Amino acid sequence: MDVRRLRMLLELARLGSMHEVADALGTTTSSVSQGIAALARDVRRPLVEPDGRRVRLTPAGRRLADHAVTILAAVDSARLDLDPGAEPVGVLRAAGFASAIRTSLLPAVDDLRASHPGIDVRILEHEPPESFDLLARDEVDLALVYDYDLAPAEWRDDHQVTALWTREWGVGVPTRDRGLAMADLADRDWIVNSRHFADERALRSLAARAGFAPRVVHRIDSLELVDDLVVAGRGVGLLPRGRASRRGVSVLRLGDGGVHLRAYAVTRCGRDSWPPLRAVVRRLSAA
Repeated sequence: MDVRRLRMLLELARLGSMHEVADALGTTTSSVSQGIAALARDVRRPLVEPDGRRVRLTPAGRRLADHAVTILAAVDSARLDLDPGAEPVGVLRAAGFASAIRTSLLPAVDDLRASHPGIDVRILEHEPPESFDLLARDEVDLALVYDYDLAPAEWRDDHQVTALWTREWGVGVPTRDRGLAMADLADRDWIVNSRHFADERALRSLAARAGFAPRVVHRIDSLELVDDLVVAGRGVGLLPRGRASRRGVSVLRLGDGGVHLRAYAVTRCGRDSWPPLRAVVRRLSAA
């Protein structure tokens, strides 16, 4: 089987549209259609069927797409791992959220500068949904992402996930309110992340435990701006404990186990044998 056609099938399983597959792979819809048809001839089974104006995979198509994850990972591994003992050299593209870049990636890059000077790490600051999208399109090699124990991430079959660290979060309130409990905040305006919905899901779980539904008013990406809104009395929101918040902000510790942010390093299956990526992920994991 032609691995390019397998990649088309796998993208079709993910996107559900030959037009979107063509856009993702930088080709034409006609080429995708012809590639899927040729693959069907190879396996002597119909792989797609009409679904309104779109198409969907047949049961045989879904089974082959499942196999394609393993096959393509093995092909990528063979391509990247021709000389696993070689000195790691190359440009590694990493996307991640700001806290993981500061806490994990920058120290790792500093440590590796002396031992592996040939690794050139290029850093992009993104929230997890954006990093996952870049990883799926092969525009980055490494994604530093997070979830919450109350809002766990959904991993793709081709994700290789390495747990990095966990941090407790609480509710940021004006210092004058530092004696309040979660239930006392039912009538407050709430601040959530503007670029990732995990903290809103975690917040709603916490609020449900306390017997109310939060009134989400502000959507803010910057923790420093969340501090500013809290000090100004514009709302309250989840913030990490142990962080140096702005003067006038206190972070309440939550009962019933609270909520914890969990950081991960994510690569595509089969890619971690590439020496630069392997060296960086090992250093992140060791830390």
